[in-house]
Amino acid sequence: MPSNKSVSNAPITQFVNCRILRDHKLQREDLWVREGRILDPEKLFFDEEGYADQRVDCEGLIIAPGFIDVQINGGYGIDFSQATSNVRGGVALVAKKILEHGVTSFLPTLVTSPPNIYHKVLTEVKVHSGGVEGAGVLGCHLEGPFISLEKKGAHPEQYLRSFQLGGMLDLIETYGTLDNVAMVTLAPELPNSEKVVRELTQRGITVSLGHSVANLSQAEEAVQHGASFITHLFNAMLPFHHRDPGIVGLLTSDQVPQDRMVFYGMIADGIHTNSAALRIAHRAHPTGLVLVTDAITAMGLPPGRHTLGQQVIEIQGLHAYVAGTKTLSGSIATMDMCVRHFKQASGCSVEEALEAASLHPAQLLGISHYKGTLDYGADADLVLLDDALNVRATYIAGQEVWRK
Repeated sequence: MPSNKSVSNAPITQFVNCRILRDHKLQREDLWVREGRILDPEKLFFDEEGYADQRVDCEGLIIAPGFIDVQINGGYGIDFSQATSNVRGGVALVAKKILEHGVTSFLPTLVTSPPNIYHKVLTEVKVHSGGVEGAGVLGCHLEGPFISLEKKGAHPEQYLRSFQLGGMLDLIETYGTLDNVAMVTLAPELPNSEKVVRELTQRGITVSLGHSVANLSQAEEAVQHGASFITHLFNAMLPFHHRDPGIVGLLTSDQVPQDRMVFYGMIADGIHTNSAALRIAHRAHPTGLVLVTDAITAMGLPPGRHTLGQQVIEIQGLHAYVAGTKTLSGSIATMDMCVRHFKQASGCSVEEALEAASLHPAQLLGISHYKGTLDYGADADLVLLDDALNVRATYIAGQEVWRK
């Protein structure tokens, strides 16, 4: 048991024989956990004279912060944009399955849908911590329907909306509620969008720019009003042009406020973005890159026909298309696959690949003081990986929730 100088009687776990990702580098040191949090061993030894109750031999594996997926539409036959009779059960199933891919927190993502879908689903999906039952839900990501017709991608045209009522009224009429919403993707060129960006930001909701034909100055204006993310960079936006680079230009813009960082999502599945484009983005703005799966219902299922919201999707090999077209519609990649592909395609370090799936999404959401990091006091959400970055075990709050 801990010593009588201990501030807590809770058991202490010591992870030994591991390399832990801290301060942007892999370090050979032990990791100490108590009550779901990472401990400072110096305080434990010298102030409390405490010691470990149990040791976990990591056999030389890497310990990284648990992965955070801020854009995932479903998987394993579950579509978050379908108002089924058991919405919570569907979210729970995906939450359980993604543990094996190192994901400890995620944002269930809804694509453009009719209002009744949002009204039903958003009242069912609550923010909650993860555990043995599955990864934690940090809130929903609402991708649409306030997006551009020209860049709708796989989003159904008949449900697209503009801010006709002036802004927030449109959001409430469409979504029904903003409780448990963590992120909204919108097109910043839509009239009245600046008002919406400001109000969402003031409520602590992350605003992302995407499915848009915005020029660079419209994108910069949105960032000045509070937008901080780009939904799947390069996909569903104007292609880079040297006279007006559009939303892509935010990566090197000098109009981004000093105290603000623009992050951008990348679907590193080898399909959505050419490796050269991935390298260009990473080299231009490495600290803003956030890996997302953009996974759909078909993730984890065999090829064939599946759904994404109101659309029928056809899986051909690793490609997910709107049925009967060559329009890409999300991916069937898992987060650990994206981490491995990103490292291989970009030539980045192991540390950078891991931080793109953990630290950066946590910073984007403003939760990096307790998620996405192995700093003292942070939540002990951990993923154990081998040198090839295959997931070997996943822990949430210091508790093993999955092991290969």
